[in-house]
Amino acid sequence: MAMQRRFAVAHEDVFPKGAFLKGEVEPVQDFQADKRADGSRPQQRDKDTGLPLWQVVVLDADEEAGKKDTAVTVKIAAPHQPVPPENKTPFPWTPIEFVGLTALPYVDDNGTRPRLAWSYKADDVCEPGKADVPTSARPDAGKAA
Repeated sequence: MAMQRRFAVAHEDVFPKGAFLKGEVEPVQDFQADKRADGSRPQQRDKDTGLPLWQVVVLDADEEAGKKDTAVTVKIAAPHQPVPPENKTPFPWTPIEFVGLTALPYVDDNGTRPRLAWSYKADDVCEPGKADVPTSARPDAGKAA
């Protein structure tokens, strides 16, 4: 089988020391679409599933992560805004784990030297260690944001 454009990766392979949610889950704006009458932009949809795209910024806890890789944006294709787990730490960042994480390599040529970069997309976000638990059985399932 040939390598697909996006390929599945384990959360632990991408974030071996953990990932922490910074901020909120936000809709991805579609800059290719025309602006609405009120000046806002519609929400971007996933090319594969047609589901609305959401995004989160996560902090990579790996001390070996490069400066440009410490804060990573991960998109989530979901019919409704994903609800992150409750933050049970005294810190402003919530520990999270991604469900159904995929990666897409690309060349980032925005700097002085081109570099290999990664685009990440997931099916859902949950509390660390709960990725194998079905969504409907999670304590936070069905809660609105």
